[in-house]
Amino acid sequence: MKDAEKVSWVSRIAALQDAKTYAELTWEGAFEDYLEIVRKNPKVTRTAFQRIYDMILSHGKTEYIDNKKKLIRYHFFSDEKFGGKDAIFGLDVPLMKLVNVFKSAAQGYGTEKRVILLHGPVGSSKSTIARLLKKGMEDYSKTPDGAAYTFSWITDKKLPDGTTVKEKMKCPMNEEPLNLIPKEWRSKIYAELSPPESGYTIPDGSELCPACRFVFKDLMTQYQGDFTKVIGHIRVNRLVFSEKDRVGIGTFQPKDEKNQDSTELTGDINYRKIAEYGSDSDPRAFNFDGEFNIANRGIIEFVEVLKLDVAFLYDLLGASQEHKIKPKKFPQTDIDEVILGHTNEPEYKKLENNEFMEALRDRTVKIDIPYITKLSEEVKIYEKDFNSRAIKGKHIAPHTLEMAAMWAVLTRLEEPKKHNLSLLQKLKLYNGKTLPNFTEDNIKELRKESVREGLEGISARYIQDKISNALVSDKGEGCINPFMVLNELEAGLKTHSLINSEDARKRMKELLTSVKQEYEDIVKNEVQRAISADEDAISKLCGNYIDNIKAYTQKEKVKNKYTGLYEEPDERLMRSIEEKIDIPESRKDDFRREIMNYIGALAVEGKTFNYRTNERLHKSLELKLFEDQKDSIKLKNLVSSVVDKETQEKIDLVKDRMMKNYGYCEICSTDVLNFVASIFARGDAKE
Repeated sequence: MKDAEKVSWVSRIAALQDAKTYAELTWEGAFEDYLEIVRKNPKVTRTAFQRIYDMILSHGKTEYIDNKKKLIRYHFFSDEKFGGKDAIFGLDVPLMKLVNVFKSAAQGYGTEKRVILLHGPVGSSKSTIARLLKKGMEDYSKTPDGAAYTFSWITDKKLPDGTTVKEKMKCPMNEEPLNLIPKEWRSKIYAELSPPESGYTIPDGSELCPACRFVFKDLMTQYQGDFTKVIGHIRVNRLVFSEKDRVGIGTFQPKDEKNQDSTELTGDINYRKIAEYGSDSDPRAFNFDGEFNIANRGIIEFVEVLKLDVAFLYDLLGASQEHKIKPKKFPQTDIDEVILGHTNEPEYKKLENNEFMEALRDRTVKIDIPYITKLSEEVKIYEKDFNSRAIKGKHIAPHTLEMAAMWAVLTRLEEPKKHNLSLLQKLKLYNGKTLPNFTEDNIKELRKESVREGLEGISARYIQDKISNALVSDKGEGCINPFMVLNELEAGLKTHSLINSEDARKRMKELLTSVKQEYEDIVKNEVQRAISADEDAISKLCGNYIDNIKAYTQKEKVKNKYTGLYEEPDERLMRSIEEKIDIPESRKDDFRREIMNYIGALAVEGKTFNYRTNERLHKSLELKLFEDQKDSIKLKNLVSSVVDKETQEKIDLVKDRMMKNYGYCEICSTDVLNFVASIFARGDAKE
């Protein structure tokens, strides 16, 4: 019975395998078979830059306008295929610049001869972008559109006892099989494989690596130059990129200088095979397994590239400009790969100030990856990690993540040069809010004058750490609120390793105070709306207001529903509503005509006016109703230990609305009502 169970489980596991996909990814055939594949789909011969650009485009893109500027959002960077684990938010402009570099390189306009350097402050997602590109290349190589191929040699090997066996030698650098065709023959063959009408030109390709060149020449000698017989020793196979298997994707990072040398990049001698082949300059006695070698056809990432020893940076010069590397005791060897590095600002400043590194600076394309400066995008980072699916047993009160994100973004913004604009107002403008007397052109100007915006400030990592602290704290009683997180953020400033001056620390604390004040205004508004969320009462108030402004604009009188008499429009009522949204006396006529014109336009279309469709009017009606009702609910009594039954029922109703409409729980709705009640008790509520 137990054996039967084992078979059953193995069968279940085996049933999950996609045999067809496995067969496609492990395809192997003769060189002739591969030429037929190329004839049908010449794009299998793409260069590394062409492949990475096509990979990004394969995920789609969305074009949109932001402050009169046409932007593109590349869906690849949303990481949807992997559940958004490495999704990039709010960096569409830098990512557009990066993709444009890939596009230029794919078309051979020069940037394929450059090191792409992602530059920015710590925690600005440079490593995440590199990880996404590597992961994307792996996945793309498994798709029909992303198919790539390489080859192996099947040769005879004599054993010490005199017998002969077949030996398989993979190309150590995953080369394109068309490199087996001598260069002088290629143009004619390529023209036939991919004629001009196909719309694609097969890349020129490169010379064979030293190991394959050695075998090729040896076989050519053996067969007296018969190319057909030499190619008979070739088996072409599907190339699937894998960072774990070190195929097509390499990663190199700085280590202790004593334990690291350039052979890690270009390969090293295999001393065990010197005895077999008799020379350390025989390519069969050399391991072409450096990061440059194994990343051929794909991408190599240099982690903190400018922390590398100068000797390694020299290797980058030839690898980028000439697409060649120099393995020990072997000639210059061709490579085809995307070289991507990333660095923080201090290291980049050293590069700028080092006159001996002009050659590297000249071969570098720098892409600034700043912190996010748009609040709604910053919030998405925290919502990805701290949500109801990921956090069990604790509720995160509304606005908690938003307030933490608001402070983070404020620390990254430069003070506006216009004296009539606060930093918080600037944040709101960047986030798509409209402010009087500020146009899209003004916002473009604000961004243009802020040269270093996003290159300094607090990283998302710090915010994530402090939210985590608040979640595991025993102060929350099942729910964490903005004040708990903001207090954690403030406490952490004392020991923050990247804040190196008291002035900077003082500014950070002042910004926290601004955020707390903003939160006060938000929750006061929410409580006000919850108290005045009586739809029937709002509808009646709205109907009364509309009747009065209609009579006012048409210079008529209003019929009193109780007395039946016609009276002058109730100016006091109209102004009490209009003042709630800061309509001055001088603008009241314009506002009233605007409302009446809006109602008239709806009537022409056969639609009925609803106060909810006009946000400003809706807000003013709610505030007016709140003003009329706040005394009857006796919200101030919440700070008292004794609450009468009638007041308690009204408070429970408000709490229900807070939970239903704004996402509060029993704990945080009570906390917010107590907090707002304490404000009213101080007499601080907005009138």
